[in-house]
Parts: sequence; C-alpha cells; structure tokens
Amino acid sequence: MNTVSKTPTPIQYRIEPFDPAGHRFRVHLKVEQPDAGGQCFALPAWIPGSYLIRDFARQIETISARCHGAAVALRKLDDHRWQADAAEGPLELEYTVYAWDLSVRGAHLDESHGFFNGTSVFLQVVGQEDRPCLVDIAAPAGINGWKVHTSLPEARGLPGCARRHGFGCYLAPDYDALIDHPVEMGTPLVARFDAHGAEHEIVFTGLVPQLDLSRIIDDVRRICETQIAFFEPDTRRAPFLDSARRYVFLVQVTGDGYGGLEHRASTALLVSRNDLPVLGETEQSDGYRSFLGLVSHEYFHTWHVKRIKPAAFVPYVLDRPAHTRLLWVFEGFTSYYDDLMLLRAGVISETNYFKLLGKTLHVVHNGTGRFKQSVAQSSFDAWTRYYKQDENSVNAISSYYTKGSLVALALDLHLRNASGGKKSLDDVMRLLWKRYGREFYRGLARGIPEDAMPALVQEATGIDATAEIAAWAEGTEDLPLPQLFAAQGFQAGPAAAGSAPSLDIRTRASSDGAGIAAVQEGGAAHHGGLSAQDLIIAADGLRIASVDALNAMLARRRAGDVVRFHVFRRDELRQFTVTLNPAQPGNWTISKLAGPAA
Repeated sequence: MNTVSKTPTPIQYRIEPFDPAGHRFRVHLKVEQPDAGGQCFALPAWIPGSYLIRDFARQIETISARCHGAAVALRKLDDHRWQADAAEGPLELEYTVYAWDLSVRGAHLDESHGFFNGTSVFLQVVGQEDRPCLVDIAAPAGINGWKVHTSLPEARGLPGCARRHGFGCYLAPDYDALIDHPVEMGTPLVARFDAHGAEHEIVFTGLVPQLDLSRIIDDVRRICETQIAFFEPDTRRAPFLDSARRYVFLVQVTGDGYGGLEHRASTALLVSRNDLPVLGETEQSDGYRSFLGLVSHEYFHTWHVKRIKPAAFVPYVLDRPAHTRLLWVFEGFTSYYDDLMLLRAGVISETNYFKLLGKTLHVVHNGTGRFKQSVAQSSFDAWTRYYKQDENSVNAISSYYTKGSLVALALDLHLRNASGGKKSLDDVMRLLWKRYGREFYRGLARGIPEDAMPALVQEATGIDATAEIAAWAEGTEDLPLPQLFAAQGFQAGPAAAGSAPSLDIRTRASSDGAGIAAVQEGGAAHHGGLSAQDLIIAADGLRIASVDALNAMLARRRAGDVVRFHVFRRDELRQFTVTLNPAQPGNWTISKLAGPAA
C-alpha cells in the first residue's frame, strides 16, 4: 500500500476476504509513527446505535506485530486492547477476523458476498484517532465479478484509488468516520436515484425473484425527499454531503429478517424477502409498509442521532456503556416520525397510518411494564434491560421506542392544541437540527444536555411543557392521548374485545403443544400458576397439539370458565386450574369526530 506525502500521515489498513468458505477476513494495519513508549490498539466493544456490549474483539482469531520485518511482542491488556512493545520505525499488525454474523451490527463473509462494519474489523490506533485512515479493500482470490458498495469516499488523487464500486483505496478523515461506513461486496441488485439533487443507491443482497425495484425506488425517493425538505425547507440540502458523495441503503434479504442500523451516510437493513413487492403485485402489503417504515426510520437518523446527539455520545466512548436518559427523544421521536413521514410522502394512506398508530398504541397498553419503568429510565437501562430482554420483560420494562413514540405523539398534540395549530413538534425538531445537528461534522460538535428538552421545547414553540415532559417521560402513568386527540377532532381508544376469553399469555409455536412465551402479570395464567416456558399439552383432558388448537379451545369457552391444564415444565408434568378472563381489547382505532367537535 502506498502512503501519502502530506501530513498528518494516515493510518493504513488493508482488508482482504481471504477465506470465504471459513468466513474470515485478513486485515493488515500499518502505523508509520507508533507511540515511542509502545503502541496500544483497541477494537470497539459496541457499535453506535445498538446499545449493548458485544465484545467484537472475541472474533479476532490470530494477531501479530512486526517492525522492519522483525517480530514485535504484542500483549493482550483486556477484552478489547493490545499493547505492542516500543518499535523504532513503522509498526505493522496482521490479524484475522471470523465473520459469520448475518446482522446489521457485525461482519459476514461467504462465497456469495461479504459485509462488515468497521467496528468489527478495524483496530483503533490509540492516541491517533484523529489521523486520516486509508483503507485498501482487496478483492477475494478466485471469485470474479464482485463489486464494492459503501458510502466511504474513494481516495481520490491518491495512488491505488478505487473507482466507483471498485476494489482499491478509500479514505476516511479519522477513525470515527472509518467505522461509520459499512461495506458490502458481492454481486447484489443495485439501483440509484436522486433526491433533491443528492445521489442515493439502494443495494439488495440475497435472492428476491421478480423484485419490483422501480416501485421501491419511487417510494423510497419520496421518503428521502420529504425528510430532506422537512429539515432543510429552504436549501433542501442533504446532510451527508458534508462527509460522503452519496447515501447508500445496504439491504440484506433473508427469509425472516428485520432490523436496521443507521450510519452518517448509509444504513444497513435486514429484511424478509416476503415483505418486498414483486412485479405484478398492486396492493400494498403490511410487510411492505413495515419495510418502508424501516427505511424511513433509519433515514431519519441521518439527522436525528447521527448528527443531533445526546451529550453522552459526544464523543462516542466505545469501550464501555454510554448512558443517557434521552433515548426516548432520539429513538422515540424517530419512531414517531418514521410512519408520519410515510404519510407526508404520500406512500401510505391516512387509513393505513392510523392503523399503524393503533397497533403501536395496542402494543404499549398491552404491557404492564409501562407502570414500572418510565421511558427515561428505559433509556438509561438500555444496556442491561432493553437489549437483554427475557420472558418477563413485558411485565418489567417499557420501550423507549414504542412508548417513546407515543410521548412524541402526545407532545405534538399538546403543542398543536396549546398554540391553536400554529406550533408543533416539527418546530422542535428544526431547532434541534439548527442548534445541534447542522454543523456537527464541521468541528462544532456538541450534544443535547440531559435536562435540556423542556427549555428547547419552549424556545422552539413559546409553550412551557415542563410539567408534561416530566409526567410523560419521567412518569409511569398512561398518556392522556384520548383527550389530546379529542381536542384535535379525533376519537381514539381500544377496539372492542373479541368474544373468545383470554389466558393473558403470549404463545410460541411448538411441535409438541402450545408453548408459553410470556405470562402477563395479574392475568388469568398468572393467577392460575402457569409460567413462561411451560408447554401446554392438554386442557380438561383433551390434547392441545398446537397454538391453533389452544385458540380453538378458547373460542368454545366463556370468560369465567375454569379449565384444567396439563403442562410440561422442563421435563416434569404439572397440572394447573385457570379461570379464564374476558378477551383483551384489540388494536386502538383513531377516527375523525362528527359534528361541532370536528
């Protein structure tokens, strides 16, 4: 690899997919000016946007160091760091990374494609994080036709510079940028479009027969244009143009995947192929709306999280958790705006928007954990509770995503009601962008302080919402959404319950019976003694062979009926008597009021 003559001297990386069958990348790292006292190296313990310690360094299988061809001792300091002995001259490391994590967070390699986040493969040169990083992405030996897809800029003007989508050299201004541009390599299906003059690419990896790419491009383009205009109504300038030449959607298609992770000029998405539209399909399926919502959510993060950040993330410290009570603002507000942007972009109808909103309302109100944990607490405990959920989580925690989106909805309605429709949450978002986001990558980075939201809302709208924010974000009572909706001329509430009685459980499929995934605190199963992970095999002496069989049995009963259940708890047969409860309310509905109230 060639070096550059200007200062500061870049850190040089070379990454090679050298063993696709064994799922291994080889990385070569060269430091021209190592620390004279011995250079320290580290790999992040977590990836921004996913708040869980993941210990990526455990996938480094072999590692060695050399200087002028001679071996240099390298000691492991802890889970994530290595220390090299002092070296007189350039220090070179070579290491292999096992890559078999088909997710948006890690690295994956086989004979069909390669994907990696920088947090999984690029060691940090401690103390030299501000230096530029020159990355040579090598082609796999013996595999032809692969191309590179990433928002990482090509190293234009430097020896070995990659051409568009080619193998070769790419350049990041510093380590923080290096690990914020994931890379896909292979032979995916690719399309491009412009949104307000900014180039975008959407890259589909995986088999999707008869994919209706033109329909997807039309819908995604409208989403992008709507969001760009929302934050920059005057200039309509995309924010990623300050750090990249284009925005890239990297979409990994599987049988049942779902998830996304935002980056400064791209996003990695994992989706089910059954959620994507095919040629000749004219209806908009629930799955496709879910895909568009995911696209909208991650793209909104381009402004809100990647540039507007909590102060706890400025800068990121990636060797330990970074706690903040504000994820309800960042993930919750984004979860509110993702579907709202679909409506504003015209890619879903008002009816379907209210359907999506009603589903969220139902999910939140169906969990008793909302009475125990506020969304501010949920934000702070993301590392140990939200990202480590178990069978009791529905009874113990709230979600800064879903309930956070309802806090955003409540705040939006409150601002509209209090201002006579002149102010809204939109004004708050644009102030956050102007104050904390627009200049983020131009040396003026700062984050939102933990207690700043009430003052920011008042500055943006002239409305003092201190009491409401305290009650809704820090408290655990249900939000007054029916009253807030009514003031806007809408009626909101849960749909009527069905006729079948309820066990108040969540089920899981099993080949031997009906598995219990979760038991609602205070519900029928709880009072009767049933537990999560029990396997229901009989009711009143008759076999229950599946979840469908359990539902069919319940459909023939009434609330108040007493049912004798036989279950396996681990390998022990148990018997419990349960009094069935009335059916739980259905999804919420939102409809316009008639008459003067409208």
